[in-house]
Amino acid sequence: MSTTDPHKELDADAKRLAEMGYSQDLNRNWSSFSNFAISFSIISILAGCFTNFGAGWNNGGPVSISWSWPIISAFILLIGFTMSELVSAYPTSGGIYWWAAKLGGPRAGFYTGWLNLIGLVAVTAGVAYGCATFIDLTLSMWSESYADGYSLTRVFVIFVAVLAIASVLNIFSGHLMAVMNNVSVWWHVAGAAIIVAILLIVPDTHQSFSYVFTERINNSGYSDGSTSSFVFFFAVIPFGFLLTQYTITGYDACAHLSEETKGASMGAAKGIWQSILYSAIGGYILLLAVVFAVPNLADGSPDNSLGAGGVAPIFAAALGSNWAGTVLFISSAGQLFCAVSCMTSASRMTYAFSRDGAVPGSKHWSMLSANRVPARAVMLVAVMAALVTLPALVEVNIGTPEAPIYSPIAFFAVTSIAVLGLYLSFAIPIWLRYRHGDNFEAGAWNNGSKYKWMNPLAVAEIIIVSLFLMMPTYKPGNPFDDSFEWKFVNYSPIVTLGALLAITIWWQASAKNWFKGPIRTIDPAEVP
Repeated sequence: MSTTDPHKELDADAKRLAEMGYSQDLNRNWSSFSNFAISFSIISILAGCFTNFGAGWNNGGPVSISWSWPIISAFILLIGFTMSELVSAYPTSGGIYWWAAKLGGPRAGFYTGWLNLIGLVAVTAGVAYGCATFIDLTLSMWSESYADGYSLTRVFVIFVAVLAIASVLNIFSGHLMAVMNNVSVWWHVAGAAIIVAILLIVPDTHQSFSYVFTERINNSGYSDGSTSSFVFFFAVIPFGFLLTQYTITGYDACAHLSEETKGASMGAAKGIWQSILYSAIGGYILLLAVVFAVPNLADGSPDNSLGAGGVAPIFAAALGSNWAGTVLFISSAGQLFCAVSCMTSASRMTYAFSRDGAVPGSKHWSMLSANRVPARAVMLVAVMAALVTLPALVEVNIGTPEAPIYSPIAFFAVTSIAVLGLYLSFAIPIWLRYRHGDNFEAGAWNNGSKYKWMNPLAVAEIIIVSLFLMMPTYKPGNPFDDSFEWKFVNYSPIVTLGALLAITIWWQASAKNWFKGPIRTIDPAEVP
């Protein structure tokens, strides 16, 4: 047990915050475990692993899940290590953009901040919509009459309700969020263990190791469905990287909540890489359990058509409606925890970026409520999340009229926007830290000389995966194909590149004249 005086830790945190130019306005009542818990909750293996399962299944199949997950996870852990070093040196809300501004100047901070904010709004939208989908699936599994009334409008209404619940809980109390995240960790651990046990015990049959690690599927429409072509291995399977890259994201929450964390220089740093590592291990076990549980057809061959519609058809066929409903309920509750945590992180970033005058109406969004939480920033995030998800009301069938396969193209696009915004915002300070070399003033937790190979490798992974996620993942979404239709379009590059163009125009026309980076609100001599 630590013998450190918590009051001295608080004083040290306030002093370090004052050195970076800010007074302790937010309540610093989060423990290191709570800081870890929010990132673990946002990563949420009960959310990303299930809601984006179809992205991996349709773009590679079992091999895309059994092989891509551990490989991409290792690279993401590397990215986490580079960010842990940065948050240890600069533990402040909105940390990602603060790091960039500190290391590369106002322009780097401006671009980083907006990319990070776009990513956080999109990940909040994606998680809330995924949660709404799973709530609807759970109720449909338990009630045939409810299932018969399915509509995209009904799912969207549930989505708005999830956003409202997440907003109300965030506005109520910052300390409540810390408690909820602590509970969320154990829900995810216990829930994932229960689901794995159900998938191992209940199904009558299980697939072989050979199936799980060698079976290939191509439902993208590219290469005429080939699973042995160059296109399959170097385009289709990389499209499936979205499953891993989206699931293991949002861990920058440890930085955004560092102003509310005691002993943040160590606690927030450990929170980042530990949340990635434990989620990668737990998520891999969970995904393998799902793939092993894929049932067979009457002729004894695996029913590969089930995974095209996500995990729900696999659960229903392998477990029956009652057990499937139970699994979906556990996942839905975990996703609700995740949505609440995403709202916390996004609102803190909005508050911090507004505090420095970068967001239109900054004075409004940087105001704190009587409970000392950025309530107005919470409401702004909720409204923007709802707007960016409106295309989810358009029905998209990637199959045929006789054998429809409904794909949530808009959901995959929103999750791609989240990955692109967040990871591109991570890449900027990671690269700038590399450029600073040994002149970088490291914090209590650092990578030593290993930054020399870790940081360039982390940036390279982000750029490569980002390029794949901006490509049309289905053939009819390719504007150069005869089957092109707008409803199939992966609109993530339109939003992301459009936002970058808007940011560039805004910077050149106006922002460079008034945005000077983080604004000091306290003199270092005013340390409490």
